[in-house]
Amino acid sequence: MDPWLIGEVSAVVAGVAGVTALGAVHPRAQIFGPTVCRTNRPDKLALTFDDGPNPTVTPQLLDLLARHNAKATFFLVGKYVRDSPGLVKEMAQCGHLLGNHTDTHPNLIFCGSQKTRNELLRCSEPLAEITGEKPRWFRPPFGFRSPWLSGIVQQQNMRTATWTLIPGDWRVVPTEKLIHNLNPIAEHARRKVPMGTGYGGGWAGDIVCLHDGDYARPSADRMHTLKALEYWLPRWRDLGLEFVTMDQSA
Repeated sequence: MDPWLIGEVSAVVAGVAGVTALGAVHPRAQIFGPTVCRTNRPDKLALTFDDGPNPTVTPQLLDLLARHNAKATFFLVGKYVRDSPGLVKEMAQCGHLLGNHTDTHPNLIFCGSQKTRNELLRCSEPLAEITGEKPRWFRPPFGFRSPWLSGIVQQQNMRTATWTLIPGDWRVVPTEKLIHNLNPIAEHARRKVPMGTGYGGGWAGDIVCLHDGDYARPSADRMHTLKALEYWLPRWRDLGLEFVTMDQSA
């Protein structure tokens, strides 16, 4: 074969692989189906929490959010939902939105369609039993998506949500570092910087991905997240931001 042609074919293959990888992991990519990654107004801030419920931290988080009259969206792991049904019911009764974060938190890139379908169902089923309604929103673990995920999400009457900001609180980090990592939200509000377009051409706001749990440990330390929110919640409100759930963000 002509060496030039071999080079061209290799370049095309590499390009396709690159696009596929971007579509799988970039939080704002739409290649593998519609994904909500921003709120529909710059003054709307969607607080979202992954990997719970966490019986050690989530009750404290609920108290903190209540003090600031803030509603949030919790993307829950099915195996922990079954372990803490009372806590899950309390979260719903507090007015927070509960979403699906799979049953065991696998990397869905490496899951076939049937395993993916089962992971979503096994999270939705106990949520429906406890709260009386099926979740309407789904967040893929690690934000990673596969080519068949979108169809499965839509078949189960959910929408996929990612984020504009993920400050890294899944690791135990100093509170000061996490406060710093959350500063872009305040900067966008102060400067009225649009995060992008996509909702009828309008400006859009932040979805922040935080963690009240740890998919590998049922009672993980998340005090750094609580302390950072104690700092930021009143300041974000003073900047004119409205705390919204995913239902209110899109």
